[in-house]
This record gives sequence, structure tokens and C-alpha cells, in this order.
Amino acid sequence: MSRLQHPPLAAPMATPAAPLSGLAMAPSGLPVQHMGREICADLKALETREWLITNGIGGYAGGSLAGTSTRGYHGLLVAALSPPVGRTLMLANVIETVEIDGQRTPLSTIRWHDGAVSPAGWIAMTSITFEGTLPTWRFTGQGFTLEKTVFMDHGANVTRIDYRIAQATGPLKLRVEPLTDFRDYHGRSFAGGPLPQITAEGRTLTVAGPDGPAGDLHMCLETATSAVRAGNFLDFDLARERDRGLTDREDHVHAGYLECWLNQGETIQFVASAGEPVGPDSRARSRALARESETLSVFQGSGTQGTDGPGRKERATTPPAAPLPAWVARLALAADQFIVRRTLSGGTPGHSIIAGYHWFADWGRDTMISLPGLTHTCGRPEVAASVLQAFADVVDSGMIPNRFTDDGGAPEYNTVDATFWFIEAVNSHWRMTGDDEFLRQIFPLLTGVVEAMQAGTRYGIQVAEDGLIRAGEPGVQLTWMDAKVGDWVVTPRIGKPIEVNALWLSALHFMAEAAPVAGADSAPFAEKLTKARAAFERFWNPETGHAFDVIDGPDGNDPALRPNQIFAARAELAAFDADQRKAIVDSCEHALLTPAGLRSLAPSDPAYKPRYGGDQVARDGAYHQGTVWPWLIGPFIEAHLDAYADPDRAAAMLAPLADQLGIEAIGTIGEIFEGDAPHGPRGCVAQAWSVAEVLRAWRLITAHGSDR
Repeated sequence: MSRLQHPPLAAPMATPAAPLSGLAMAPSGLPVQHMGREICADLKALETREWLITNGIGGYAGGSLAGTSTRGYHGLLVAALSPPVGRTLMLANVIETVEIDGQRTPLSTIRWHDGAVSPAGWIAMTSITFEGTLPTWRFTGQGFTLEKTVFMDHGANVTRIDYRIAQATGPLKLRVEPLTDFRDYHGRSFAGGPLPQITAEGRTLTVAGPDGPAGDLHMCLETATSAVRAGNFLDFDLARERDRGLTDREDHVHAGYLECWLNQGETIQFVASAGEPVGPDSRARSRALARESETLSVFQGSGTQGTDGPGRKERATTPPAAPLPAWVARLALAADQFIVRRTLSGGTPGHSIIAGYHWFADWGRDTMISLPGLTHTCGRPEVAASVLQAFADVVDSGMIPNRFTDDGGAPEYNTVDATFWFIEAVNSHWRMTGDDEFLRQIFPLLTGVVEAMQAGTRYGIQVAEDGLIRAGEPGVQLTWMDAKVGDWVVTPRIGKPIEVNALWLSALHFMAEAAPVAGADSAPFAEKLTKARAAFERFWNPETGHAFDVIDGPDGNDPALRPNQIFAARAELAAFDADQRKAIVDSCEHALLTPAGLRSLAPSDPAYKPRYGGDQVARDGAYHQGTVWPWLIGPFIEAHLDAYADPDRAAAMLAPLADQLGIEAIGTIGEIFEGDAPHGPRGCVAQAWSVAEVLRAWRLITAHGSDR
């Protein structure tokens, strides 16, 4: 490629950016976040922040605010060809150029592997505005001002870009040059093979996929002419992958160009679609915004419903007295991005939950932990029922899958807690909806789970003689602390993990209460609960003043201070007395609470890892050894409210999570943060249970009377 000559610029460093201001509710009822030259004039600030839009079937579009692809997962059309999986990078990016009065101005920005930045369209960028989740970039050059908005069709692998000429001194020529690909979204592409078949006809460009017409990429720019200019562009830089110790460059195919003329006040649309050609639609953006408005309307209405999470009795609540905070509204829209369609057994349409963008599909544990916050808190019980049915269809030997594979293969069942989270989600659904018929239909399945635990199932998972759940065997990771590199299980936690047994108590408590409604006998569940609760007392460690993390492990009891004990600090479980529950909350607040969530291990522990980075061995070695997890703020706030009934204090502890909406991926919350300050963001930029539990915590706080 012939590059514009610019001096090399250093790659952006993976340090946490300062939070953004400028988030407010607009008259339209949608949250709007505006960034001006304070961000747009700083390439590092642009490249360390990201945007994300999704299509409800597992596909997405995303990149850095600069327009560069800093991750191998970035692209303008990452299509879910076997929804919600089969995700394929099809349109990596576009090179856009404006010409007016003979003067050319690039709108695109590309960073090459040698550090050069060319073209450098960010120089013409004057602002970025998010209306709901839709990003709009504003560019100003000699003789023109242009606005560019990217969005997707819900339920389809279609990305649209609206270009609006806000001001022009004369006719303006817009040129769009697609950079294409056909690879699994986890992979990389390099030149060397034959170029794909590319055809140009009128206003369209079509790039033939490697697996037949269903995988073809169709692109259209209304009123344009098109031409094929096929070739390989080499050495795009992927700075974020370098931070993760992964392959940090790749190549793409330059397909050709589409070119059209516009005048002041005109809007034109570029469309990229997978499989079938899709034409421009001037109403598509309005429909996308209307859908988001409806999502928020439903969320606000859900304040009249019960708001408690897993295993909790429903509390009477009312809508927030104050207007909905803009950050909460924005997070409610982020919640919708994780809900996707998944076909149930027999071909029935259903739903599931994507664990995180960009690289996770739907995982059982993540789905069930996220379900109350993403559905019940957001007023979408019908989606919750659909998700629960989807996983009920694949219960095997008393277990739901840990995850569905990206290639659509057989699900994997290597988890001890996912099934108990499934029961928690059923509990939440019943309490939130009062749907006794749903309970009656699913209760036999839950009874089968308890029976399977009693008899014993995979990986040594079984009810022990004392009534507690024992799990684990060498070489297998079964709890949510599931990092494994090769044969190395970083946190094996073999024995009786505390959160697993807190969930077991909660499941038995729920089933004893619900059994009469389901036409079953509550006595067997009540007897198991009494026995397990008596044995649970052994988790208390009087020497440390908090609970053991695991008891009866290969090396005895594990005294490590981890956040898992917070799940046993719920008053309803009666696992510990009030003083012990307060001691757990205080210990977690003192050693584990950070502005980004809870650490996975206390800094005083010799195994604590203050930083997260490097290759996979280094990253996974730190994953649950001090790394901060935002999702844990939900159970922590819940336990704190139980212990202290101080909603204003709880709101103060939750408040810093609102800043995360402007630190990395705009409008959402990521997977993990480093254990030590300043707690740099790491992992997935958007994580379902992070968003879900922050929303649930906010609902719990407002239910207790705080309007923060």
C-alpha cells in the first residue's frame, strides 16, 4: 500500500484512562455522551477507548474511537453465521476520504505495525457523540463538516453507516474503500493465498466467501459507483493483542471502492451484510433508536417489580423518586447487548446470554449469574424464562453446561456451581414473576438435580456425608475461579468451596419453600438443608475472623481471604450469625473492595498478583489471584445492606463503577481490572455479569431508600 508519510507514533500504552464527563439524559429520553476536542485531539485517548454495537444474534461491530483496529476482534461487521456463534470477521474496516474543491481529507485512521499512522483522519475529528449506544463522529475539514453514525440491524448480520453532510461549500465526493476478511474472529489473516472473487455492479461490491453464497459479503453505497481494486494490505497493528502476549499484526484484503457525490444537508448510507444483499434504508437509524427508547421505557417500568437477586425474598419497591441517572440508563442499554437469540432443541426460538465481548460465547455460569440483573432488573421476565428453558433443555447428569462452544459443537459440563446458579435464577424468576405454572413445570428437573448431587455426578461432585457439596479432582477447574494453562490448574479449590455450599444451602431453602406450590413434598429438602446448615458452621475461621475459602481439601482448610465468602453473608441463608456476617463484610471491604469491584485475593496473601498482563501463562496466573472483578460488587452490596441497612454508604461504594462507562469501552463495564491501583482495565471490554450485577446492586440500593 502507498501510505501517507507521517512520522512514526508510539503505540498507545495499556494504562487506565481518566473517566469521561458529558453523560446526560437527552430530551429524547436516551442517554447522550459527548466527547469534544479534549478527547479527539489526543490519539492515545482515542485508541485506548472503544465503541461497541451489537445485533441481538451474537454479531457485533466495534473498534477504537480513533477508528483503528487495536484488537484482532475489532471490525465493522463481525457476523454470527450460526447464531449466536460462528462469529466471523467479514468487514474489518473502511478507508474513507472526502474530496471538495480538489482538496482531499482522510476520515479514517490506520496504525501500521511499524508505528506509522496513515491515513490520520483523527486529525479532522472534532467530536464523538453517543446517542444511546450509537456512536457519531464529526469531522471538519477545508470546506466541509461531515457526521458519520454506525449502527446495526437488530436480528440480522447487517451494519449500516450514515454519512450526513452538515456543511459544505460545494459538491463533496465521498470515497469508501472496504478492507475485508473471512476468518474466525479469534484468528488472524495473512496474505499468501489467492484473493477472493470480487464483483462490482452499480452501487454494490460483493466479495465471495470461502464457503458459498451464505458467507458472501455484500456492500452498498447508495447513488455510488463501484470498482474492484483487489489487493492485500499488509501489517495492520494490533496493539491490544501485543499487551496480551498474542499475535499483534495481520493483513486484510482491499476489495475496491465505492464513490458518490453529496451536497450540504444530504445523508447517504453504506450497508454491509452477510449472505444476502441488503439495500439502504433511511428509516433504519430511527428504528434502532426507537428500539433503545423502548428498552429504557421497559427498564424504568420495572422499578415497580421485585428487585432482589438470586435466592432472596421479594421486597416491595417503587420506581426511583428521582429521574433515572444517565449512567444507569446507559448501562441498561448495555445490558441489552448481551441478550441473544438461540434456537432450542426441536427448533423452538429461544434466548441466551453472551458472557462477554469480544471473545466469549454463552457460558452457563455467566448466564445464570447475569440473568437476574439483565432480565428481571430490566423488566424482561419473558427473556428470563426463555433463557432458563434453553439451559433446561441441555441438563445432563444434574448439570447445565459450563459453555457452548464457538463452533456449535457439543456443550461442555466442567462446572460445579453453574447448576446451582441455574436454581438461583429459577428462584429469582419465580419470586419476581409469581409464575407458579413455570415453577411446576421446571420443579421436577430441579429435583433431579438434587438427586444427581446426592448420587454423585461428574468430576467427584457429590453430597458428602456431612450434607455439604464436595467437588474436584486433579487437573480439573470446576468453580468460577477456573483459570487453567495446559495441565496447570491455577486455583483448583478441590474439596468444599464456600460459595458452592452457600449456593447449595440457598437451593435447598428455595426448594423446601417452593415444593408445596409445585405439588411436591418439602420435607426431603428441609432435612437436607438442616444437615448442611449444621455442617456449614465449620467454614468459620475464628483465628482470622472470617471464613475459610475451602474446607476438607487435600491440604486441609484454606484460610485465604477471597470474596467467595460474601455469598454466605446473606442473612436469609442463616449460615452464620449476625456478628459473623458483619465480620465477613468488613473483611471484604477492608482488603478486597476497590473502585472497580472486589479483588479475588487479599493483597496480604503471598500468592497475590498486583498486575495482570503478558502472555497467557502470566495472565491466567493472575486471573483469580488478586485481579479485581466488578461483578462481585452485586453480592457485596447485597450482604452490606443485610448487615448494615445503610443504602447511602452502599451507594457511595457503588458510585465509582459509574466512571467505568467512560474509561475503556464507552457505556459498559469490562470483565476485570488490575488488583493494584490505579486498577487498569483488562480482559473483555464488556462483560455480562459486570453490567448485570452493577444494575442489580443499584436496584437494591434504591429499594432501600437511597436516590443516588
